[in-house]
Amino acid sequence: MKLKHLKSLPQIDFYTADTTTTLELPFVDEGIAAGFPSPAQDYMDLTLDLNKELIKHPSATFYGRVKGMSMKDAGIEDGDILVIDRSLEYRNNMTAVCFIDGEFTVKKLKLENGKVFLMPANDEFEPIEITEDNEFVVWGIVTYVIKKV
Repeated sequence: MKLKHLKSLPQIDFYTADTTTTLELPFVDEGIAAGFPSPAQDYMDLTLDLNKELIKHPSATFYGRVKGMSMKDAGIEDGDILVIDRSLEYRNNMTAVCFIDGEFTVKKLKLENGKVFLMPANDEFEPIEITEDNEFVVWGIVTYVIKKV
């Protein structure tokens, strides 16, 4: 999969998703035991293409590399890559990349009593209440987090 760098910002780096390429990798569909070993070799004839698995709407999908730790308790950490789908409608408790007052941020959306809050997943950060004074757009919904272990 080839990435085209679009823009670097203090909070996130954006890339386009190129789904014109394929790379089918061996795939163990029956699960990998976290206890006793299983005979995984029997299933190695299956393949998986991450473009097809991770990207449902190619023209509306982007990648973003996270900068910062405001979502660490949700498993989103500095350096992780987000798969962001701009075609999805947002709902309560979804993780989204939002544009607020000239900056991008990734937060969980909280819709409560007609109000919108951007909720961090780190006690060191405060929720952000969106008011009519804010320039605000839900830019896209996070569908996957890719992390290095």
